[in-house]
Amino acid sequence: MPAKRKKFKTISKKQILLLKPYLDKLVQDIEQPDYINNDPVQFMHAFEDKNDRELAGFFAATMAWGRRDIVNAKVEDLLQRMDHRPSEFIVNYTESDAPNFEGFKHRTFKPIDLHWLTKILKTILLKFQTFESFWAYCSEKAQRERREIVGVFHEQFFSFHPEMPLRTKKHVSNPEKNSSAKRLYMYLRWCIRKGSPVDPGTMDFMSPAELKIPLDVHVARQARKLGLLSRKQNDWKAVLELTNKMKLLDPNDPAKYDYALFGIGILGSEIPEEMIINKRVE
Repeated sequence: MPAKRKKFKTISKKQILLLKPYLDKLVQDIEQPDYINNDPVQFMHAFEDKNDRELAGFFAATMAWGRRDIVNAKVEDLLQRMDHRPSEFIVNYTESDAPNFEGFKHRTFKPIDLHWLTKILKTILLKFQTFESFWAYCSEKAQRERREIVGVFHEQFFSFHPEMPLRTKKHVSNPEKNSSAKRLYMYLRWCIRKGSPVDPGTMDFMSPAELKIPLDVHVARQARKLGLLSRKQNDWKAVLELTNKMKLLDPNDPAKYDYALFGIGILGSEIPEEMIINKRVE
């Protein structure tokens, strides 16, 4: 029997640059205001207050598993339980408010997880005043220690309440455990990119050039078809590989190509046959 292929074929730097007009056109077509209506990013656009936007967005991104319509319905349910005032609800949260979460379920999220995530966010807001200030603290620490910001975020986020159940930690990814950290980098894309008709761009602590591609199964599938991703696993090494390829196309804003790759197939586009490098991609 022939040996199993360990990697997918990839294209050269010159060929990647030739893809730029095609991918830029996809970004232009997909990154439009009407994208917001069907995506969890809508919950950042639903508020005017900075903390409300960023906290609603954090829950929306953290819960972004599976079909977007179901995710949106679950986030709306959660925000209703917070009286659509997430910042006020979180800062004033006590044990007596825990019944607000009773009966909530989304994938592996249970009321106990929402309880502890809310307690952690309350501690962060009381200490740092804004969620962005906490991210900025993590960013500075990551630079000093030469670590990935999302890895430091995971470490610091869960340092405030070590008494919480271990199950709650599973809802926030950690690239230092080789996770793709897709949902956290999607959240950072929402918060950091400026001038986008979709991403609100509410934070300033890092540059869009530092963002990584939010790698999910759809993005990875299309990247492999185009010869942009050799790895078979959707892990942190794959994130770095694909992000570095996208930096060849736009070193100042590589994460924008998430729109192009996510949009292929999912939002109605198809890769032209002549551009497909790997035909057998599951």
